[in-house]
Amino acid sequence: MLSPSASFVQIKFDDIHFYENCGGGSFGSVYRARWISQDKEVAVKKLLKIENEAEILSVLSHRNIIQFYGAIVEAPNYGIVTEYASGGSLYDYLSSDESEEMDMGQIMTWAVEIARGIHYLHSEAPVKVIHRDLKSRNVVLTAEKVLKICDFGASKFLTHTTHMSLVGTFPWMAPEVIQSLPVSETCDTFSYGVVLWEMLTREIPFKGLEGLQVAWLVVEKNERLTIPSGCPASFAELLRNCWSTEPKGRPQFKQILSTLESMSNDSQLPQQCNSFLHNKAEWRCEIEATLERLKKLERDLSTKEQELKERERRLKMWERKLIEQSNAPLFLPVAQKISAKSFYQCKTEESNSSQMSCQITTSGNEEVDLQSMMRGFEDVFSLDFGRPVLHSGMQVNMQARQNSSVSSCVREGHKINMTVGMGRLAWSDDSE
Repeated sequence: MLSPSASFVQIKFDDIHFYENCGGGSFGSVYRARWISQDKEVAVKKLLKIENEAEILSVLSHRNIIQFYGAIVEAPNYGIVTEYASGGSLYDYLSSDESEEMDMGQIMTWAVEIARGIHYLHSEAPVKVIHRDLKSRNVVLTAEKVLKICDFGASKFLTHTTHMSLVGTFPWMAPEVIQSLPVSETCDTFSYGVVLWEMLTREIPFKGLEGLQVAWLVVEKNERLTIPSGCPASFAELLRNCWSTEPKGRPQFKQILSTLESMSNDSQLPQQCNSFLHNKAEWRCEIEATLERLKKLERDLSTKEQELKERERRLKMWERKLIEQSNAPLFLPVAQKISAKSFYQCKTEESNSSQMSCQITTSGNEEVDLQSMMRGFEDVFSLDFGRPVLHSGMQVNMQARQNSSVSSCVREGHKINMTVGMGRLAWSDDSE
């Protein structure tokens, strides 16, 4: 928590008159309010405590960054006070009917404004800042439809840390942020690409998928949002560059601004872009098809996980049944023929060969009737040997009737010493 001497205006809680809740930011809810003494409409994000967000905002000043007025530091009424953007979030705007009238000019203007704001954070601010949670909900519109980046609750001064904890919203997050790996400013480049995709398609990123499902798809399967086939080539190339798996392969925002400037000078691009925007019915099915494929991929994974759990459960049941049978009278005739030093070792295995096997070896000087030893397990194993007597040092392989689709899962069994004492079977578990 910041000290009382922190370098920003401290606003009294009683000097704020709250109106309605107008959204939720990271770590707090946002309210429209009035700063009474200044007779100014403001936005207040209520917090449980004041940490680095006020410190970060206090050093920032840019047309496309939300203006910070001060903070409320009276426990327990902590809050961040900023300018109020009456146009709401970009996310809400893109979900409205009004967004259907967007053309390339509007998209290019807003793409440049967001890029300028992030470029300022990375290269022009007094201290370099990584936003880490850039998304359409954290970009707001003023009454004049100027875009401003807000909500710095997840942000970090780059000089303060090289390793980031898991924060942000999965559909907008770069793979390294999802994995809580060390990050650079290009994690914001990845998120910028998602926001640009939102403006071009007016669709919700990975709609219908849960956050952890998106994280798995992005990191493990290297999936990205669908770029419709009709998307102008220059926009498609910019999106792909922003979504590079390798952080160093993504453009810095200085490069993005240069690319956008070149695109704005392309006389053929406006017609291509506007045609794409107005023919959404023709390419929206491509996005929906991708979403269905990804959902099926996730369902198949869940099914395989359930199958694995079921195989694990059956193996444990078999082990318990083996232990129970070893204490039954059926094993006494067998035990009488096993010397004090005899043992058998069981090893069960599941693999891509779709079979389960049990390997039994023995040591000692006596013959063992293996048919009697395995009595009670006929429903689990098909005994695959030509003679029922197991001599010292002989090895027998058995194959399970059940199939297995589990990959690379090996389960070691127990080594059991069995001896005869006082007319009953006594044994010890030497599992390792």
